[in-house]
Amino acid sequence: MAPAVDGRLAILAGISLSFVAVTAIKRLIKKRQNNLPLPPGPAPLPLLGSVLSVDTQEPWLTYTEWGATYGDLVFVRILDQKIVVVDSQRIAEALLEKRSRIYSDRPYLATIEPYGWSISFAFMGYGDEWRLCRRLFHQTFRSKSAVKFRPMQIRRAREMVVNLVDDPQHYHDHFATFSLSVVMSASYDYDIGARDDPLVKIVVEALNLSSALLTPETALMLKTFPFLLKLPDWCWGSSIKRSARASTERINKMVNVPFQYAQRHMTSALLMVFILAMVLYPDVQRRAQAEIDSVVGKDRLPTFEDSASLPYIDAVVRETFRWQPVVPLGIPHTALDDDVYDGYFIPKGALFLGITRDEKRYPNATHFIPERFIDVNGALTADDPAQYVFGFGRRVCPGRYTAVASVWSAIVTMLATLDISSAKDDQSKVINFTPIFIPGGWRTAEF
Repeated sequence: MAPAVDGRLAILAGISLSFVAVTAIKRLIKKRQNNLPLPPGPAPLPLLGSVLSVDTQEPWLTYTEWGATYGDLVFVRILDQKIVVVDSQRIAEALLEKRSRIYSDRPYLATIEPYGWSISFAFMGYGDEWRLCRRLFHQTFRSKSAVKFRPMQIRRAREMVVNLVDDPQHYHDHFATFSLSVVMSASYDYDIGARDDPLVKIVVEALNLSSALLTPETALMLKTFPFLLKLPDWCWGSSIKRSARASTERINKMVNVPFQYAQRHMTSALLMVFILAMVLYPDVQRRAQAEIDSVVGKDRLPTFEDSASLPYIDAVVRETFRWQPVVPLGIPHTALDDDVYDGYFIPKGALFLGITRDEKRYPNATHFIPERFIDVNGALTADDPAQYVFGFGRRVCPGRYTAVASVWSAIVTMLATLDISSAKDDQSKVINFTPIFIPGGWRTAEF
């Protein structure tokens, strides 16, 4: 029997070596065809590429390190997937906007269908169906249309503050209710209850389950090892299949109750980031409150009509978007064709990821510093993170105007009415905590 086993091992070894050889030959041919180098990046291992070097919990940290080492355009191979990491808004605009004909597609992510997310037009490939969805969405949420939602956003922000005062322990639930109520009212004229609305529970459960799994790294693992979705439940490694099944069940519930979940999650998560920043940076909170008191006074609450006179509040909102981005790598784009940029060859099918922790552009990027968006005259600068956190080109988020307005209304109302600080114990001592960000395609703070 031993020779048979040795024979099978020899065959497997031969197949592996053949695969490596064919892959290497294809790359050499490709290089000879265009005679241009790929962007710089880490040296890949055979077959695996750089998969062992990526932080699976927070992959954007790895990509940020590579950006600091190799430059604003980095080429990475993870398993058989080619990835281009963009660490510059200038390059992102040059490729994703000015060459949007090539870079408007979405990559195939093996997690999308098993986890029930094929219903999302954000993940759709570039084509007629996506263009139709985009056109319908744009009719409701374009910049001019979004203005009519502002009275409702202010009203909902004030309801949220009342809930925070009555029940501060469940602040995350109040943020979720506020965020979803704005979207549902704008989209379907549905008035969500101030508390404990069943819709909110459905959405929160679905998003929390899927968040850690909808990442390019997880998708690549399923693409490479699709049998993981077919293992019996009792088998080691079947947790992915069970998670996919549970995610699909919850997503189907969301489909049966219409809503726009992506904007809801981003707004709610950003408010969690804002609360964390106010606890960690009390001087920022005091300066923002002083500006509101000076401009608005204490006899009324601020409205959108006051926004032009509240530049520091706008700076706080901008820094909230920049400091801890909810979607650190954005939703990936993919190249529909071969391309050349700045002397580098970009292969068809390459997956594009963007990162925002540019120390050259934002010194002390890990610190919450709204003043980085204020010039020497006290006016806002032209730098606005909303120009990149909502995507680029034809895939830019069509709900961005409504989302920014929702965040502004919530932040200015909280600053005008609340003092945000760390919790205290029975002896009035501050309770120390360590903030943790739930990893995934999008993330929220837990504290």
